Amino acid sequence: MPLTIADVARKAGVGRGTVSRVLNNRPNVDPETRARVQAVIDGLEFVPSAAARRLAAGRSFSVGVVVPFLARPSVVERLRGIELGLARLGLDMITLNVESAERRDAVLRTVARPKRIDGLILVSIAPREDELARIQATGLPLVLLDAHHRSVPSVVMDDADGGRIAARHVLELGHRRLGFVGDAPRPGVGLSSSRLRLRGVEQALREEGLAIRGDHLGLAEHSRQSARRSAEAILARPDRPTAIVATSDTGAIGVLEAAASLGLDVPGELSVVGYDDGEAADFVGLTTVRQPLTESGERAVARLEALMAGHDEGPLREVMPVTLVVRRTTGRPPAG
Repeated sequence: MPLTIADVARKAGVGRGTVSRVLNNRPNVDPETRARVQAVIDGLEFVPSAAARRLAAGRSFSVGVVVPFLARPSVVERLRGIELGLARLGLDMITLNVESAERRDAVLRTVARPKRIDGLILVSIAPREDELARIQATGLPLVLLDAHHRSVPSVVMDDADGGRIAARHVLELGHRRLGFVGDAPRPGVGLSSSRLRLRGVEQALREEGLAIRGDHLGLAEHSRQSARRSAEAILARPDRPTAIVATSDTGAIGVLEAAASLGLDVPGELSVVGYDDGEAADFVGLTTVRQPLTESGERAVARLEALMAGHDEGPLREVMPVTLVVRRTTGRPPAG
């Protein structure tokens, strides 16, 4: 039979409540008694069941994480950071995927259940006022990752600045005709990053007295195939851009495929900049804007841990830096 708290209590000569307090690192246990109980736990190699741990502590030891489009590489990396952070705290992750406005609304109506989770992280989703009021009424600690609300702790990257960084890089190389391949808006779901990155690109161009032409702008579903089709339409024009900034590495790889299908040399005839700096970027030699995806997930957990402990003193909006990683897909524009 598996060992129980009662077995530990009997061998240590204490009550089950004392063993529970030691297991959950609670106060009000004499140091000598705590040491004796811990020695018995170690000697018996006792590991309480998850159910018993939750019951004894009055907690779920789980954190809810709501994410849009679970399979996207950037989301996977953020979740990896969250999982790493939670594992260090001995907490489980309950992940809820959102891919439509209806699903988003349904999840945010029901996710805040204190007996089911001890805290909540919303990734790339900013709650509306009524949704926030409902979550806050439960008392659950809440952190936003890659989303912002004026009254909720958030960990974000400056997407507009990332767009500016990407555009300035190719402008400094001498390019004057820039294209942009990004995500079409998804009303009701969230995901403002593509729009903000485009805004940054446009700002950098305005500073040089330039602008993106309408037929050099491709917005479609977030996928490599959609990005390829958008880029092929842009690049088939006789006055095609000499550089394209994509809203993600996935999109940038689609642009590279489009260039190959049209026989365009990269970077001799076309420079391409991505965004994220995932594993694929290094593999294909993609110049890209790196955002600390895994690190941001870990940081969101650290903020949530502080909130759960009642002593979060971080800024309401914590901005993590983005940086340019130059590889072999960018160069000077073709002559003439």
